[in-house]
Amino acid sequence: MFDMFSMMGKLKEVQSKMKEAQDNLQFITVTAESGAGLVKAKVNGQRKLISLEIDDSLLNKDDKEMISDLVVAAVNKAMDEAGEKAKDEMKRQTEGLLPNIPGLDLNNLGF
Repeated sequence: MFDMFSMMGKLKEVQSKMKEAQDNLQFITVTAESGAGLVKAKVNGQRKLISLEIDDSLLNKDDKEMISDLVVAAVNKAMDEAGEKAKDEMKRQTEGLLPNIPGLDLNNLGF
C-alpha cells in the first residue's frame, strides 16, 4: 500500500540532505594548472574561482594574449574537475535516500 505520509517524510529528508550536500560543496577545492604550472586556478565545488596564480616569468606585456589563454585553460580545467567532484559528493551524500527509479537522473540539478 502506498503511504503518502511516508513518502512526504522521505522527500523532506531528501530535500534536507540535498541542501546540506550543496552547502558542503564550498569546502571541496580543486587546483588545476596550465602552461606547465605557470598559471594555477583554484575552484570550489560550487564552481567559483577562489584564487589565481600567475608565475612572475609571464608578467610581460608582450605575453598578454598567451597569459589570457593560459588563464582560461587553467580555470576551465579546474571548473570541470570541481564539477566532477561536486557531482560525486552529491551522489555520496544522497545515496540510498531515493529508490532506484528508472529514468530519474539527479545529475543535472546544477551542481
